[in-house]
Amino acid sequence: MSATLVLLLISACLSPMVSARFQEELVYHEIRIDQDGKIIPWYSANLGQAYDHNIRLVWSFWSNMRSCPNGVKYYLQHQVWKKRADDPRGLGGDQLNMALSSWNLLHQYLGDEAVRDNMIYIADYYIDHAFSKPSDAWPNVPYPYNTDIHSGVYDGDMRAGKKFFQPDKAASFGAEMVVLYKITGSHRYLDVATGIADTLSGKISPGDADHSPWPYRVNAETGEVHQVVKRGIRHSAAYTANWAPALRLYDDLIALNAGQVDAFKRARDLLFDWIAANPLKTNRWGPFFEDVPTHRFSDTEINADTMAMYILEHSDSNPIWKQQVESILAWSFGTFGHQGWAQYGVVPINEQTQYMVPGNSHTSRHASVELMFGEKAADDSRKAEAIRRLNWATYMVDESGRNRYPENDIWLTDGYGDYVRHYLRAMAAAPELAPDDQNHLLRTSSVIKSISYGPDSITYTKFDERSRERLKLGAWEPGSISGGEMTYNPTTRVLEVTASARVVTILRSK
Repeated sequence: MSATLVLLLISACLSPMVSARFQEELVYHEIRIDQDGKIIPWYSANLGQAYDHNIRLVWSFWSNMRSCPNGVKYYLQHQVWKKRADDPRGLGGDQLNMALSSWNLLHQYLGDEAVRDNMIYIADYYIDHAFSKPSDAWPNVPYPYNTDIHSGVYDGDMRAGKKFFQPDKAASFGAEMVVLYKITGSHRYLDVATGIADTLSGKISPGDADHSPWPYRVNAETGEVHQVVKRGIRHSAAYTANWAPALRLYDDLIALNAGQVDAFKRARDLLFDWIAANPLKTNRWGPFFEDVPTHRFSDTEINADTMAMYILEHSDSNPIWKQQVESILAWSFGTFGHQGWAQYGVVPINEQTQYMVPGNSHTSRHASVELMFGEKAADDSRKAEAIRRLNWATYMVDESGRNRYPENDIWLTDGYGDYVRHYLRAMAAAPELAPDDQNHLLRTSSVIKSISYGPDSITYTKFDERSRERLKLGAWEPGSISGGEMTYNPTTRVLEVTASARVVTILRSK
């Protein structure tokens, strides 16, 4: 064998290893790039196919998750998933609310009744095991944390301890209960929502720069706001800016004329006035996360960008919505943008000032709000970068549906409830991101009670008689509709429906 041939054979054998050394991995997958060197999803260069694949993997992992030894589902008692031994920590602060939020959108996207059933299971269990007593200082509000992990009972706060709860998370659960009432028709969920709203309305104050209208951590039994002393300095959990869910709760109850509407209107207006006078001007957007101690104030992307999303969704009554949203997005990006993957044309988003690490949920959320803003403002300047953020966040998901926070754990907040909804909202704002070969309802101004995707028809039932829906029809073209009027774009395959009945049927073109 000649020396030249030997060298060629050695080179051929070594080349995959040499190539692998220069192929960067991102969590579970080697980074894939397009012809311009920009990041694309790990599963497919077809964005709709890649995003849909990840969403289904994540839902399958959640729905098939094991139960704990006491028979309660793992995701109802732990914030971090472990393959073998159970993680020693309890629930994430907004974990179940996030899941309910995502599964509502996933249910309309897939038409899978198992998703709806999981929402009911989560809500019923939490209602039965989490609430303060009617005789407490803050009655009928849910505790966010199970201090005795496998007790099956939620009875306090991760940092403040037993009997402490977070009013912002209570409002979030209440908002999701209004949605579940609209899906199921069960007044149990509406009663829970009005009970939470009643308590909050009775406890609201005007607030100031250091005090939000409700505190962040408060003892439901006594009314004591949590305080700690560190190095001789007293720190109070009197402030948070996570109030978009409370606005949603009040808006929906007022629209339904449910409960003490006059008190709800007063609380809603007082809250929004405080938001406009404080975080929208000061950019003091913390805290949110249950595991950060009271004495370590931490600004967060989630509080800021969730408020931006709320403003976008209610822009018709707000003449300065564009200015407010642009300001929030600029602050979020400037504060939390992470330059570690700039060579791939992507800047992921860090979690919070106390943990400047980029996350799957925070990056995909920021991207979805950028796309929503672009749609509303007819401004595509952020679109390409937003899509690359979504692409980056796909790498956290492996083929089994495990969704890992980079360099950390498989969080059942960030990887599941606070992940799926951002891709579905992104698809609604930019339907080209939805699959090209499937039919999906992407958006509704109502709430979908049920939906069936058939080979020749789509039928859906919703809460409101009059509404607007957006669908992408990749599997076939529409021929006719009952229950409304439709406008179809055969190029984008986007169908816009103006519904005039609670049941709408779209028939395939013959």
